[in-house]
Amino acid sequence: MEFDSENFLKEFYIPSYMLNPQAKVECLPDIPECPVLVFINSRSGGQLGGDLLITYRTVLNKDQVFDLGEEPSDSVLRRVFLNLEMLKNNGDEFVPKLEEKLKIVVAGGDGTAGWLLGVLSDLKLSRPPPVATVPLGTENNVPFAFGWGKRNPGTDRKSVMLFLERVRKAKTMSLDSWHILMRMRAPKGGSNCNPIAPLELPHSLHAFRRVSSTDDLDVESYHTFRGGFWNYFSMGMDAQVSYAFHSERKLHLEKINRKLINQSTYAKLGGTRGWFSPSLVHPSSSQLCKVKMMKNHGDWHYLDIPPNIRSIVCLNLPSFSGGLNPWGTPNNNSRRSYDLTPTYVDDGLIEVIGFKDAWHGLVLLARKGHGTRLAQAHRIQFEFSKGAADHTYMAIDGEPWRQPLPSDDENVVVEISHFGQVKMLATYDCVSKSMFDPSYNDETNSDHEEDESVGEEWRKFGAADSFKIPDISQLS
Repeated sequence: MEFDSENFLKEFYIPSYMLNPQAKVECLPDIPECPVLVFINSRSGGQLGGDLLITYRTVLNKDQVFDLGEEPSDSVLRRVFLNLEMLKNNGDEFVPKLEEKLKIVVAGGDGTAGWLLGVLSDLKLSRPPPVATVPLGTENNVPFAFGWGKRNPGTDRKSVMLFLERVRKAKTMSLDSWHILMRMRAPKGGSNCNPIAPLELPHSLHAFRRVSSTDDLDVESYHTFRGGFWNYFSMGMDAQVSYAFHSERKLHLEKINRKLINQSTYAKLGGTRGWFSPSLVHPSSSQLCKVKMMKNHGDWHYLDIPPNIRSIVCLNLPSFSGGLNPWGTPNNNSRRSYDLTPTYVDDGLIEVIGFKDAWHGLVLLARKGHGTRLAQAHRIQFEFSKGAADHTYMAIDGEPWRQPLPSDDENVVVEISHFGQVKMLATYDCVSKSMFDPSYNDETNSDHEEDESVGEEWRKFGAADSFKIPDISQLS
């Protein structure tokens, strides 16, 4: 594809005065067709993140390209949108037009993408820009689901321009957001589980004082953490292997930086953690916790987990563990028997899947392979009591941690609920499907309204609450 570089790049250009109140106002002949804000995790993908940052700052205005290692996305977006609002109030006729066309590009792994999506949601912008994701990290399920591929498209000038052209032509899709709330008693004198910061939880979970006064857990020494995810929450096998892999990567970053080595390391760790014969070393999910779910508003009921299930995944996108779809495509008989609806990324439902062991996971590699379909839910709760283990492993969008479980008469509660939507940019041939796509005529309906009766801890993900961001090299 041939480009007239100068004229082509003008279509993505944002003048500095719209981003920085200290910059001199420029006279614009017209608003660009596809103005973009670019966020890059410069520490993702080894050297690729740094190389991509240099190229984008070369081809675009350097003021519209942000290094997440230098300034967190919440600080950038607050400053930019506050400045745009001031310009509008001062009569700048170009700003409203720019906001209508504004798009965001974020380069990093799923953890980086989730961080930015959480910030966009929490800022409650009147017109939040749609987001395109550049695959750059270890976990690239979100980019793959929306047609951007599994591997970085390249860091040279031509590759960046080709990617921007795809962004210009992309369609906008809604994506369900999922709120996660975890309540637990603070460990006494620390924890021998050595989980990964406040309790070394993932960066996507944020401390939130205490629970609502109407909640049963509104008692001293209980703590609440909240966050959001857009691809998956997992508990058990996948999360433990992911945790072990991330620990290995921290110790031997240079050795396991390449994709092929990453995959072989995952396989090796799955074997050494006993997941090919889990009945000998791992308790079943039903022994660890009680699970209840809600598919229709107000209708809570307990979910019957088969005793051979030792790993549970709550999946929002048809892309998991490198682009696999563990839900698969149920036939009509299965749909009728188990009250299943077609899977869409904007239907307000999350798919709940179980795995027995690593062999069961390998079934996904086969055509039409899938895990054990457990349910579709609008809300789901896991309640852990003293019992089968003193810890388990959990993960959110590629961020794993080792979670202490109760040792006394107390509970750890993890609750996941639908919480609005974000706008994503997608290619026209992506694997994600919308319930509003005219080529799909299912009658499934979804209520996306926010419940005004819930406590404050449910009203945000918490991503934009803290300006002290952990070392982003920890994000995939």
